[in-house]
Amino acid sequence: MPTYQYACPDCGFEFEKQQKFTDDPIKRCPKCGKRSVYRVVSKVAVTFKGSGWYITDSKSDKAKHSVETKHSETESSSTDGKAESGSKEPAKPKSKADNT
Repeated sequence: MPTYQYACPDCGFEFEKQQKFTDDPIKRCPKCGKRSVYRVVSKVAVTFKGSGWYITDSKSDKAKHSVETKHSETESSSTDGKAESGSKEPAKPKSKADNT
């Protein structure tokens, strides 16, 4: 059940009330009794949990397939480039003995 914030512009009283989505908003101030209470819209804290958001999460099956195809083509071309260049050992740093 959400908690709603209310404020009365006449007396300045602010309060919170837990209500169902289907409940009608409060119209009368519990402090001064006037009928000018309004709901206050405020920021809401949001926490995202899980492994993350992906480009394919909300796409159609056709779009997912095209993204996956492009991704696999990119991977294969990058691994082909590595295979053609051969495996080279990294250059060893020279020590002081090598310089003399």
